[in-house]
Amino acid sequence: MKVIISSDSEIEKNHVKYTWFFILYKRIMLYLNKLGGIIMFKNITVAGGGVLGSQIAFQSAYCGFNVTIYLVDEEAKEQTLIKLNNLKETYKNDIKKMSKDYLCNGISDIDTFNQKECLKKVDDVIENINLETDLKKSLENADLLIESIPEDLNIKSKFYESINDIISDETVIVTNSSTLLPSVLSKHVKNSSRFLSLHFANHIWRNNTAEIMGHNGTEQKYFDEVVEFATNIRMIPLKINKEKAGYLLNSLLVPFLLCAMDLLANEVSDPETIDKAWKLGTGSPRGPFEILDVVGLETAKNIVEQYIKVPNLLDPLFKKMMLPYSYDKMLVILNDYIANNKLGRQSGEGFYKYNK
Repeated sequence: MKVIISSDSEIEKNHVKYTWFFILYKRIMLYLNKLGGIIMFKNITVAGGGVLGSQIAFQSAYCGFNVTIYLVDEEAKEQTLIKLNNLKETYKNDIKKMSKDYLCNGISDIDTFNQKECLKKVDDVIENINLETDLKKSLENADLLIESIPEDLNIKSKFYESINDIISDETVIVTNSSTLLPSVLSKHVKNSSRFLSLHFANHIWRNNTAEIMGHNGTEQKYFDEVVEFATNIRMIPLKINKEKAGYLLNSLLVPFLLCAMDLLANEVSDPETIDKAWKLGTGSPRGPFEILDVVGLETAKNIVEQYIKVPNLLDPLFKKMMLPYSYDKMLVILNDYIANNKLGRQSGEGFYKYNK
């Protein structure tokens, strides 16, 4: 559980014994890519510059891809530029700390690590990212579109419908949705055979996993191309054999966070005490409310709203078994935090206060 919910140095130390596996895997995949002779994707468009969208764009540019981020307006453009500059400093700090006891496999394998080269690559990243508010322009040369907009079915479906007439038939499209199935979203995509899910963990340069999940209409060719792309941006691809809401990571993480919020919503205890119970009882470096601040309270709100929208079940007892948490109370708490601009780490305050 520690590996799933945290990215702190203690967890990275636990990864040291697996370093040989990451190195061997990476070398094998790079060799196979050379045998193939080509990289299928060169131009990447990321729709959305939120917490994960900005990380995906930064990591892709760090690994040598041409990256465009589509943003809805100039304000979003300014906010995304701030995130990118913050990521630049974070990458640099992690590069300076990298050792066998502090791994960032999304940045480099430790046996080939060259601090000077990695810092130079980070300095060049932002210059290689184009921020675009014109949707058509952002998609003009896209080989791969990575959708990373708010976790709301209505917002996502409208976005896909808006691009159907302007996106190339050759573009592969992936969603970074953390909860919605690709089969649900594929109904709104013109060329659904080229559509699938590509889900990243937060802090992707440290927690370098990419969950890849298709739907029944996804062609294997495009699934394999996305696996290759994940490898080329230094992720460990986790192939999912069948559709599952929440993939692997969030199938484990979301119930854990909901349980914690339910304890708060029902006034069983406060965030700090709940976090202490988890950290002291399991040895984990972060508690659920610290994790929620990293995930972002707006994302947490969207997830809670998805559960609230589940149709009423006829049998009240069965409904209680299926929906055991006080979602309405959770939503009141989250709305109050969000209304006061307490969005989590990204705003400097959520359940806890942070130094920006």
